Formats: sequence, C-alpha cells, structure tokens
Amino acid sequence: MSESHNGAVVVARDVTRRYGEGETAVDALRGVSVNIAAGEATAVMGPSGSGKSTLMHILAGLDKPTSGDVELAGTAITQLGDNALTKLRRDHIGFVFQFFNLLPMLDAKENILLPLTIAGEKPADGWFEQLVADVGLTDRLSHRPAELSGGQQQRVAIARALVSKPTVLFADEPTGNLDSSTSHEILELLRRSVDEYRQTIVMVTHDARAAAMAHRVLFLADGEIVRELGESSAHDILSVMEEVSAA
Repeated sequence: MSESHNGAVVVARDVTRRYGEGETAVDALRGVSVNIAAGEATAVMGPSGSGKSTLMHILAGLDKPTSGDVELAGTAITQLGDNALTKLRRDHIGFVFQFFNLLPMLDAKENILLPLTIAGEKPADGWFEQLVADVGLTDRLSHRPAELSGGQQQRVAIARALVSKPTVLFADEPTGNLDSSTSHEILELLRRSVDEYRQTIVMVTHDARAAAMAHRVLFLADGEIVRELGESSAHDILSVMEEVSAA
C-alpha cells in the first residue's frame, strides 16, 4: 500500500466543488483540506446537503473538484484523464455501497472475484479462501444475490471490495439498508479489516453507531469540516452531530 505525507494515503488541499453557475450555483464544498491516515478508519458525518458524499466522490476520483488538489497513493489525481483515473481506481480503491450493487446473474464467488476478473488477475495464494472465511461466506459461494440475506449480500460486497487489497476502501452508508443487528455485524467486519489487514477505510454515514467504529470522525456542515473527534462513543458522536446540525 502506497503512503505519502507522513502516512496519509489520501490528501486533499483546499478542495472546492461548485455545481451550476451564477445565482443558482451551489457550493457543495468550500475549501476542504484533509489527510486520510493509512491503516485507520475515518468516518465522515454531517446533515443532509453538508457535502459528505461529494467529498467522498472527489477523494475517490469519481468527481473532480472545481479547485484544489487531491493525491491518492502518492498520485495527483485532479488532472488525470478518464483512462488513468479508471486504472488508478482499479489498482487502489474498493467501494462498498448502501444497496450492495451485486450482479444478480453471478454467484457470490463470481461477484467477489469480479474486480480481479476484469483486471485479468487472480488472488494471491490463499487470500481468497482466507477472506471468504473471515467474512463468513465459505458455505454461500455458489448462491446468487437473490438467495442471500441483506447482511450476506453486504458481506459479499465487502469481500469484493477487499479482494484486490485496495489502498483505500470507500464505504457509502454501508449499513443504511440493514437492520440494527446485521449492521453491528457488518461494522465489526469493517473494523476487523482495519485491525487485521491494516485496511484504510473512509466511510460516509449518518449513523453514530457506525461512526463509533472509526478511529476518527469528521463532521461537515455547509461544505466545510467544522468538527473532528478521535475514537469516540456513539453517544458522544451523536451529541456533536446534534450541535453541528443545529448550528
């Protein structure tokens, strides 16, 4: 895993994002600077419209800032062309989404291996078997998504995101479509990937319990980072979230 800037694998400097022009323009981000530390989980919270999803998309190279710079794994990505960006995302980024985004015609094994299949690669010896065991899917590999519970589908999505050993895993509301018991299991799984694999995670969430699994919580409001907490309880995170939302 590549690192830069004193252990940061993602670095954003003075990032702005404006949508539209003139009087109808919307400033989704207003000069955000952040370092994402290697081997840690960072949660991003904020009220609706605060810019948290925009920030994640820009850090992941899915959107370009209006101004400012972003580095990922030591590469300045802001000016990269589409082909170079696609390759960088394939080599360095894993994604987990709220609605799983599995291909219904593929079984669990095929869905997990999809990033490597597209790249024409195979997992390192023993890695696939270890990963599948760690996420609890060894006896579900031949099942298609429709034959799996929501929690099992999200486990497949997490394994798919981790199978290529990405520099950063971006998770967008990864528990937003799950019940509380299943959410807890998924959050434990994500935290274990940090503790055991030294996986770097950036997670956008509205759930204080989800943010409590992170080493650091960033709070956005009106396109700016307005507060930051270290590892904290869900109660403390919720208190800050209420302050930020009321400001």
